[in-house]
Amino acid sequence: METTRQQKIARLIQKDLSNIFQEQTRKTRGVLVSVSAVRVSPDLSIAKAYLSIFPSERAQELLDNINEQAAQIRFKLGTLERHQLRIIPELRFFIDDSLDYIENIDRLLKEE
Repeated sequence: METTRQQKIARLIQKDLSNIFQEQTRKTRGVLVSVSAVRVSPDLSIAKAYLSIFPSERAQELLDNINEQAAQIRFKLGTLERHQLRIIPELRFFIDDSLDYIENIDRLLKEE
């Protein structure tokens, strides 16, 4: 169960990460990265960001690229949140495949 502080920080990080990814994907055509959820550890040192990446065929390639640039993304996040947070959490990125899972369930239900 997340505390109110964890939830507030998670929302703040999600909003700012979304802005960062929107700025970066504007440069590359045909790619959309959205931050579907952020979970912050109880000690506020680690933030797990779940990303929805379109097109899903390139999701793993783009996630690897994002993980390579995690330090730069954390720096940009720090410049945006320097007045709200004393310590910027370490960022870990994961693919959010819940939409693919929902589509698969819908397809299976329609087959019956």
